[in-house]
Amino acid sequence: MAGEIRSVDLHGPAGRLEALLNTGEPNATHAALVCHPHPLYGGTMHNKVVYHAMKALNGFGIPVLRFNFRGAGLSQGKHDEGRGEQDDVRAALAWLKQEFHLPLLFCGFSFGTAVGMRVACPDPDVMAVISIGTPIAAEGRGYGYDYLAACKKPKLFLSGANDQYAPAAKLKEVVALAAEPTLLVLIAGADHFFAGKIKEAQRAIEDWIRTLLHHH
Repeated sequence: MAGEIRSVDLHGPAGRLEALLNTGEPNATHAALVCHPHPLYGGTMHNKVVYHAMKALNGFGIPVLRFNFRGAGLSQGKHDEGRGEQDDVRAALAWLKQEFHLPLLFCGFSFGTAVGMRVACPDPDVMAVISIGTPIAAEGRGYGYDYLAACKKPKLFLSGANDQYAPAAKLKEVVALAAEPTLLVLIAGADHFFAGKIKEAQRAIEDWIRTLLHHH
């Protein structure tokens, strides 16, 4: 039944990855993956934004997988600055395909989207992408999104209007260069972590998914 949580062991290239599946309805049309923010700054699958993104997706009866990147929580291996983490995302998507045989939705927050979109965009089984708090420059790390010009999947970019890691003007440039269809939603008064605005962020995801599922 939907709403149950079960613990899952993913087998990533760096060892076991700790994961949780929020089960969906038996007649679910999609399955989803949500990726967490930077592990070196305390990011795990229990992050508040990740949790609310999961709730938004799961509310449509969609099974949602969250996992801890290598070296985070109980996941084996150690942090690899986004390189090996792409393989962690591949392992999670592979598990979802094997488990559900459904088209997939990808959702990532911050580091999770910077790493995960690179894997989700070229993956033929991923139908749509939700990029939350897309980091443009964070702590001296520059993130490139040139590959989005070739990513024709529906994409939601959701950020706080006051996101300290993605000035709105810079984010608009990234979205403008991405292939259509894209939607950019900026939550007024919200920072990178949507402090005090998390419910608004969840609603924005729900509105977009509703439209997406209606079109499919």
